[in-house]
Amino acid sequence: MSEHAPNLAAGETLFRKPCDFLMGVVAAEALPAPRALEVAFAGRSNVGKSSLLNALVGRRSLARTSNTPGRTREVNFFTLGEYVYLVDLPGYGYAKASKTAVAGWNQLIEDYLKGRTALRRVFLLIDARHGLKDTDAAILDLMDASAVSYQAVLTKADKVSAGELEKVMAQTATALAKHPAAYPHVLTTSAKKALGLAELKAAIATLLAD
Repeated sequence: MSEHAPNLAAGETLFRKPCDFLMGVVAAEALPAPRALEVAFAGRSNVGKSSLLNALVGRRSLARTSNTPGRTREVNFFTLGEYVYLVDLPGYGYAKASKTAVAGWNQLIEDYLKGRTALRRVFLLIDARHGLKDTDAAILDLMDASAVSYQAVLTKADKVSAGELEKVMAQTATALAKHPAAYPHVLTTSAKKALGLAELKAAIATLLAD
């Protein structure tokens, strides 16, 4: 039975609410006041953040998807109902970007994470084909330092075998056990096959109900 089985219905109810793009932010001073509870999504470039967000809300193009890494260069806010913000953070680890651009995106992520009182959790998306990489280290350290609760979500789970998926889940859980701000339960998803979406919705609904 899923860890979040009692809350599956709550998750589905939450994500049936209207979801719309609110604003994209490129500088800390433009961040909106925390008027709603927030959950954020972070991950390496091309990890599938936009696809997962679209799958969660049942929309094909709410968040822009692209085969080009590094497309998300803003902190994008989406309203879910009246009292929830879904926040899409800039992808990191994009090797072809200039050092100045990368530094700017990283600073924007840091500025968002600091003192965001309405933020309930960051869902750290990790490609199930690759697991945690060296490029994830900086954001893990940043979230630990910011005392921001975060949880690993494996994406593209349909692209690996069941045995390989279990191996990556175990490796991810072991690595994150060393990080004080990391939530221990690793979720697995596939936006393409709609795998694990109900469990992720339930996890988010549980956070917002606390």
